[in-house]
Order: sequence, then C-alpha cells, then structure tokens
Amino acid sequence: MSTLANQLASAEREEVARAIRLLLARPLLTEAADPVGFGLVRRRREPLAQWFDYTCGWGLVVEPRRGYARLTKIRTNPDSSRPARRARSGRAPFDRRRYVLLCVTAAELLSMPMTTLGMLADRVVQATAADRALAGFDPVHRPERMAFVDVLKLLESYDVLRAVDGTTEAYVESTEAKVLYRVDATLLMRLPAAPVGASRLAVPPDEVPARFEELLMGLLRERRYGGAFVDGAVEEAHGETAITDAQRNLRLRHSVFRRLFDDPVLYRGDLAEEELSYLTSLTGRQIMRRSAEQAGFLLEERAEGFLLVDPDAIATDVRFPDDTSTARVAALLLLEPLCAAPAGMLPVQLAEAGADLLRRFPRWAKAYQSEDGAARLADDAVRVLRDTGLARMSRGRVLACPAAYRYRLTETTSPQPKGERGPEEGVSPRGPGSTTASDGVAEEGDMQ
Repeated sequence: MSTLANQLASAEREEVARAIRLLLARPLLTEAADPVGFGLVRRRREPLAQWFDYTCGWGLVVEPRRGYARLTKIRTNPDSSRPARRARSGRAPFDRRRYVLLCVTAAELLSMPMTTLGMLADRVVQATAADRALAGFDPVHRPERMAFVDVLKLLESYDVLRAVDGTTEAYVESTEAKVLYRVDATLLMRLPAAPVGASRLAVPPDEVPARFEELLMGLLRERRYGGAFVDGAVEEAHGETAITDAQRNLRLRHSVFRRLFDDPVLYRGDLAEEELSYLTSLTGRQIMRRSAEQAGFLLEERAEGFLLVDPDAIATDVRFPDDTSTARVAALLLLEPLCAAPAGMLPVQLAEAGADLLRRFPRWAKAYQSEDGAARLADDAVRVLRDTGLARMSRGRVLACPAAYRYRLTETTSPQPKGERGPEEGVSPRGPGSTTASDGVAEEGDMQ
C-alpha cells in the first residue's frame, strides 16, 4: 500500500510540473486546441492554482464545462517583447492599427452570441466613427480589411470566435464574404489580465498620450500589496504607511519569481537592490529552488544571474536557436562578432556584418536583398537577441549579455554545392555547459 501511495504521489508531482510549464507557455489553454493538455490542467487544477498564487501571485481559472483554463499573468514591467502576432504574413507583430481594431472588435462582440462578418464589420465602422479619438474603419480599402482579418484570426485562435460557416480569409478579397461566427463572450471577458479595469482611469482622451506610462502602471496596481486605491492608482501619500512588512515581502517574492519563470534569463543587474537581497537570502533561495523543482525546471545559478532550463521544452514558447525565420538565423550568426566586441557594436557595424552575410549567401534572405536590406536584417536580428535576453542597448551600442556567451558556431558539412548552401546549413549552435538533446541534457533552445 505504501508503494502504491508513493507511486501515486510521484505521478501527481510529475503531472503538476508538466501542467505548470504548459500554462507558462500557453496562459489561455482551450480543450479544442489541446484536449490532452487541458485534461491534465483540469485534473490538477487545485495544486496548480496554489502554486501559481504562492509563487507568482497569478490567478488560475479553470472552466471544465466551457473547456478553457486561463492563467492571468500580470507583469509589473510590461514590454514589447511578447506582441500579438498575425496568423498570416510570417507572424509579424501587431501594429497600432490592429491593436485599436482588436479593442473595438472585442467591445462590440460582448453583446453578440452569434454574428456574421458583415454585421461585425458594420458595427466596428459605427463605433470608430462615433469616437473622435479613433481613426474610422473603412473596409473599402484592402489594407483595412487585412488588418481586420488579422484581428478576427487572433480571436479565433483564442476560441473566442468560431467560424460556423465560411472562412475569415475570404474577407481580404471581398467585402461580400459570408462568414457566420459563434461568440464566447465569457471567454472574451477573461482575456484582459490587468487587475484594474481601464474604465476606472477617468482621464480625458487628450491627456492619455502624455500620461500613457503613468496610466499603464495604474492598470497594474494590485490591492494585495497594500496602499490606498483611488481611481486605479496607489496614492503615494498613504502608500508607505499602508504597506506592511508582510505585504512588502509578498510583493518582492512575486515580482522576482514572475520574471524568473516568465523571462528567458534573469540578470542580477536588472533587479532592484531589495529584490536581489530577497532572492539571495536564505528564504528566497529556498523558495526559488523548491519552486523550480516543483515546476520541473533545471535551475542554473551563475555570477551574472539565474536561468531556468526546461528539459522537455514544454514551457518554451519561443526557441533560440531556431531556423524558422531569417531573422533568427541572422541573430545566431551575429552573436559571434557581437561577443567578440566587449565594448559593443554600433548599428552601422552590425549593418556591415549583415551585408557580409548577404554577400556570403546570395541565395539566402531574399526579402533582405535590397539597398537597405543589410540594415533591416541587422535590426531584426538584434530585436531577436534583445527579446531573448542575449543583447541590450547602451549608449547607442548593442552589447552582448552574459547568456550570449553560452553559444558558439561550429562548422558542419553539407552535400549541397557551396554556392547554394544557406547559413542555417553551415553552422550549428552549441553552448558551453550544455549539450545537444541526444546527450540527454537540454539544448539552449529549450531555455524558458
């Protein structure tokens, strides 16, 4: 009986660890998209909710009958490294226009259990025309229809919209496209993760641009950490007296572990003094190691910072190295000269390195074979490196971060003629201290 109990306890720990990493990569998990993963989260929802609440202060809602699980990942330091992406056009990030249409479309869908594409487009036209702060939506123009389709495809990927009849992409070619949708308004209301509703920030539209950063931080204020709450913000006059030591420690734990479990790498230099003191304290280190073990991660502690490696690559939403895009291949290739320049590289130097790559591989990166292609290739590659925590900007220079030195390039052979070989076939990434998957240790690309 004791052996059976131990086996059951071990199986539960493994399932909880797998479900934690699954939700870290996919905070909105639907039964339609991943029935096996959703079944796992549904079975272990209680220990999962406890782990996320204690470790990161994130709430987990599991709706078995509606078929979705929503982890509300709140970030105290929001950035642009995780944009909404288009289902078409090489998964390019959303621009300002698409975000505006997304918000307006979501607002119009709240009262529509069923709708057609044409009816929804008409309501968006009326809503943008009635708001002087918004540019009007004009579906006569093809770029506008393309932006609208990108918004609808994103909502379809969340299972907020389900096409019952017709295909959304047909709207790009014609405004007469017939598509019938079923709307899940309950799931739609679960999408925002901000603890404070935007309607509570009573600010005139003319003041929003100048106070954008202040308002954004106001949306992220959480009551559990203390302070007087007025119109979605903490009153500074009362904040210090209202916050207790327990609330301050709670805030420190959540702010540190949110970044540890959600960012590719956590550098000591990026932490505030009190955050670093907490993380390096006896209590902080114990919680960090225990939490990483419970989630199934391998914890690496270095002089420069901390890194979590997922041996199964479950929590990895973006891989690096990765040859699925030209920018990612270029990012890997540019790491070598970047790491060889302790003082960093200027944008013009990176553009020259990009031009050298285009000369060496003339049949590769055809989208960048233009007059300004080398500079665009370098910019896109640097953006990849910054998003993965491998590079940073300082005084106009791009500097390699400590984690970048985990990678090196090794030559591989190719049966193709030299002139036809692309850079993704001529190099392979290896990091000191790590091995390939065949050796039984996580690859660098499995870094969470």
